[in-house]
Amino acid sequence: MAKLSRPRLAAYGVGGALIAVLLAGSLWLFAQPKRTAGPGGPPGGFAVPVEAAPVRVGLRRREAEAIGTLRSWESVVVKPEVTGRIAKINFEEGTLVKQGQVLVELDAAEAEAEVLRAKAALDLAKETYQRALTLRQGGAGSVATLDRAQADLATAEATLKLADARLAKTRLVAPFDGVIGLRKVSVGALLVPGQEIVNLEQINPLKVDFKVPEMLLAAVKVGQTIRLRLDAMDGRAVDGTVYAIDPLLETGGRAIVLRARIPNADGLLRPGLFARVVLTIDEKNDAIFVPEQSVLPGSDGSKSVFKAVDGKAAMTRVELGERIKGEVEIVSGLKPGDVVVTAGLPKLRPGVSICNLAGGAGKTPPAAPPPGLPLCRPPGAPPAAPAAK
Repeated sequence: MAKLSRPRLAAYGVGGALIAVLLAGSLWLFAQPKRTAGPGGPPGGFAVPVEAAPVRVGLRRREAEAIGTLRSWESVVVKPEVTGRIAKINFEEGTLVKQGQVLVELDAAEAEAEVLRAKAALDLAKETYQRALTLRQGGAGSVATLDRAQADLATAEATLKLADARLAKTRLVAPFDGVIGLRKVSVGALLVPGQEIVNLEQINPLKVDFKVPEMLLAAVKVGQTIRLRLDAMDGRAVDGTVYAIDPLLETGGRAIVLRARIPNADGLLRPGLFARVVLTIDEKNDAIFVPEQSVLPGSDGSKSVFKAVDGKAAMTRVELGERIKGEVEIVSGLKPGDVVVTAGLPKLRPGVSICNLAGGAGKTPPAAPPPGLPLCRPPGAPPAAPAAK
């Protein structure tokens, strides 16, 4: 093989070095962000194309879900306190009754006789006491006789009150307004104390008991609103208000028991219905939201976003709140009107010039770019005309 001369070897070496330099320069240019002239920018100015949008301001509602059971506002089972035979039933099953209305009357013949006997004994005791008092005032009677007459009078009065009370218990009345249930007895039945006759339910309003985890102890309070979904009524929604919180936590499930008031003016809801409860813990009408992909995690656990400020990318640390449907709430770090970068984040660094791709290629650009961020235009395109004032 023929040997190359020294001049020729030197030429090959210079050519190879030149090719290596050109290749390295090409790779460097390829790695740089796409250079797009910004409208109104200085000649030769470049901006990194990104997608950006103003922050969204809207309602943020923090909620907790639970299950509950509807209960009567007031509920009682009517039972007799004395033995007696039913003489009369004064209600129709399933109808409204008023407070104080007589529901059931028991045979009161014995009780009325006891009252008459007690009244007669009381009249006699009064006369005896009056005679003893007159004799004592005249100096003819003894103190012991007067004291005994006075004691007999007090006993007669107590006996009459007891007889009246027993007579009153033969008439069972409604303790509150409500809907009477289905009776379990009939006229003529002999009742004993404590035997169930009928239930009475006050169903307007209703109340619902439900439980939430103990971690919400500091967040729940009286006055918060709830919304019920009732499976038995095709998912009908009903709103209510929390009016009581049990001070004792349920140790079995480490839960807080809450009770809410539910209006039921039309009477369609019934005690015992299963309900899905959504408790509104708090609301904020002017909450700030950004897309989740706009948030960059830091090595120290912090969160940041790139904000567009005068056509440049400004990294801003933020504090996050609730996450809902692909968005995250910004508790601090941004304000209404701020524009954040939503796509193209890997190409950015603080202070770099940026322009808005208006949502990506193939999409119609908006009539006006977001404040503080110009729209991108191809290289060599004429500057955009200033907006008419």
